[in-house]
Order: sequence, then structure tokens, then C-alpha cells
Amino acid sequence: MKADASSLPDAVFHTLREIVGREHVLTALEDRVPYGYDASKLSTPPQAVVFPGDAAEAAEIIRVANRFRFPVYPRGAGSGMVGGAVPDRGGVVLSLARLNRILELNPDDMIAVVEPAVVTGVLQKTVAQYGLFYPPDPASLDFSTIGGNVATCAGGPRAVKYGVTRDYILGLEAILPTGELITTGTRTMKGVVGYDLTRLLVGSEGTLGVITKVVLRLIPAPEAVMTASAVFAAIDQAGRAVSAVLKARIVPTCLELLDRATLCAVENHVPLGIPREADGLLIAEVDGPLEVLPRQMAAMEKIFRDHGALAVSVAETAQEREKLWAARRAISPALGRIRPGKINEDVTVPRSRIADLIKFNQALARKYDLVIVSFGHAGDGNIHTNIMVDRSNGDEMARAEKAVEELFREVLRLGGTLSGEHGVGITKSPFFQWEIHPGAYDAMLRIKRALDPNNILNPGKMFIPNRAFFHTRSG
Repeated sequence: MKADASSLPDAVFHTLREIVGREHVLTALEDRVPYGYDASKLSTPPQAVVFPGDAAEAAEIIRVANRFRFPVYPRGAGSGMVGGAVPDRGGVVLSLARLNRILELNPDDMIAVVEPAVVTGVLQKTVAQYGLFYPPDPASLDFSTIGGNVATCAGGPRAVKYGVTRDYILGLEAILPTGELITTGTRTMKGVVGYDLTRLLVGSEGTLGVITKVVLRLIPAPEAVMTASAVFAAIDQAGRAVSAVLKARIVPTCLELLDRATLCAVENHVPLGIPREADGLLIAEVDGPLEVLPRQMAAMEKIFRDHGALAVSVAETAQEREKLWAARRAISPALGRIRPGKINEDVTVPRSRIADLIKFNQALARKYDLVIVSFGHAGDGNIHTNIMVDRSNGDEMARAEKAVEELFREVLRLGGTLSGEHGVGITKSPFFQWEIHPGAYDAMLRIKRALDPNNILNPGKMFIPNRAFFHTRSG
């Protein structure tokens, strides 16, 4: 018998209250609704929300779920973009909000041990006081949690130089879907004893385990930072400039690209003086030893100009750096003025195909009479393609669905992936098998079934195509 939360017996609620205390179990509808959605704006209220105070309580909740066969949905801050934390089959949301401590910070070994509800930005500010640096920087870092970042293997603008979340995870404490508490990995930089269960759990979107503790690798904070922006009259020029920078053995900290549609939206929202003839804007940043950065920045500026940049601006002060990043930060509020919702696809292509992808998006917008904006992490080929929609307009949503399917087919044709950061969750589950080799898909299913025989943890995500939610997604 698999997990089914169509009706939970009173014994379940009584047992949950015994485990965590009555005040840490929410059952009133008005209390449950906020835990029924994430940033995808998909929504289904759970039948209860439970807040364990430690790993032992969380493990006991999982064991109860196996005994009564109801699904459990691990939840951090709910900032995911693909419905990964949405309890679309009812059941219980397992909120880890109470597990929010930095347990250890060891400057000598350059590691931190944290609980899953530690906010990413808070951790970064804390380790900075010791001259240390935790590089992963998802856009939601001011409210997203380390546990959620681990579950989705979050990235961010700095990934081009520093990699993503998995590159900073040394070990984990986690609860398996059957309720056993395990530890994985090491506290050392090297460790190759046994299967790499740490990597298996990172990015598994809450389907293979509930993360209760994370051992993080830290690095020395960079000495200095320099930032520049370059405006191009053609997106092809900007795309070629990205490749040229990387071929020149310059490894920027960030290399962000905004297309014409994005620039127009930003300029209409907050006039920043971006030339109307601009077809693309690059924002580039380098960090490292102070004596090295001016030479790197000069080389990058020359590359931009050699590839047809209309204008290049190099920040000389912190205030000027802030101004250069203003366009990037203004994107989200600017897009809100175009349409009340958006379908945000975090597709990723080889860096040499960035311009091809953006030009395809422009053609797709014309074909389906949609507003499509493309921006994101050009340094690693992760271009966020936002299809602006009014979800109350059925015709527009139908056109958007067709556009998404064409976008995904083109991304795969270009040698890319359907998700570089957000994961699969619900919204990408109909397309999961488009990308994954059949043998690999079968192996993943066997792992899931072996670890979670009763399909308790986050069922309905990744492997089960859920097209019913497609038409309602926007955010």
C-alpha cells in the first residue's frame, strides 16, 4: 500500500502532537494554506504542518508516515520555482524552520556545520567576519535556506567561477524515507570511502531524504572586487564576447547577460540610461588579489570593445559598482509591469550557443505573440527564459505552453539541459524523460523505490508527469 493522504485518521494528528508538542502542529485551514505553495505559485494545502525541533523528532515523524502511509513534504523557505515543496497529494508538510542554528564555525579547518533552516545570506555574513567566504549565491539568498539550497543544488551568478552548492558540501546528516538517521561524507577536503551518498542526496529535491545537518566547505574571502558593464548593438556580439573572455583565461566571478526585451522592461521601470539601440548588456565582475584585478579588467574591457561594444563602464567605487548592478536587480519588479505572471525556465546551453538560444526565444515570441525576456548567467550558459503571461487568459496560457515545449526541444537540440538551477519538481516533470536516458531514468526509479518503498517522501515530483498543474503555474 502506497502513501495516500485522502483522509488521515485522528490517530495521526494525536501522534504528531505527542512527538513535537501541540503548538508545533498546524491543522486549521488558514494556517495550512501558506504552506501549500512555493514561488511557482502552485498551491495545494496539506492536511497538517509539523515543525520538528530536532533530527530525532523529524525521524519519528517519518516513521509515523510509513506506519500510516501518508506522504511527507520537506519544506524550507518555500522559495523554489518548480513546485518542489508543494504538497499536491495532501499529507503532511514537514517544516524545518526550527532547525536554524549555525552549530559550528571552524576558521582553521574552514568548515561550518549548520542546520537546514539557516538562511544563506545570514551564513555568508557570519563567515565573512572570519575572513571566510561561502560562494553559492542564489537570487533568493536573503530568505532561502541552506537545506533548500542543498535539496535543489542551488546556483547563482557566481557559479561561473565558484561552482554551485554541491561543490561546498562535505557531508550531511539526513533521515531516509523509512525513518533511519544517517550521516554521509566527511569533515575533510578528501574522502573516497564508499559510495558518495552526499552527492546522491544533494539535488534530490526532498525525494530521497530529509536533510537535518550540513557540513560546508568554506574558502578565504577574495581581497578585492571589480565590476564592469558593456552594451552591445547585437546579441551575437555579446555572446561571442562571453566566449572570448573565457578563452582569454579570465575567469570572471560573474558574467551576466540581459537581452533587448529585458533591457526595455528595466528602462521603462527605472530609467538607467541604457541606450535604446542596445540588443544586449553584459555585467562582468572579477575578484581576487588587488594587484591582479586591474590587468584582468583591462583585458576584459578590450575584449568587449573588440567585439563591438557600444560602451563599456568600469566601476571605480562601491557606489559605481552598485549602479552597474542596478539593472540586474531591477529585472523582477520591471517584469511585473508587463504581465501579472511569468513562466520562468532556467534552461542552460553550452556557452557557445547562448546567442542562438536568445535569437530562438525572440523568434518564439513573435510566433506565439508573447513577451519573452531572456537574461541570466552567461558565464555558465544558464539563461533564464521568462514567458510573461496572464494566467487568467486561457488562450495566452495555451500559447505559452506550446512555446515552452518548443523551447525545451530547442535547448536539448543545442546540447543543453532543461534546468540549470531550479530542478524538476512538478512543472518540469512532464519533460523529464525528454532529457534523461531511459537506462538512467530506470536507475533513478530503482534508487527511489529502494530507499522509499512506500513512496512517503515528496511523491509526485520528478518522475510522475503532472500536466494538470502546467496551466496554473506562474509567478
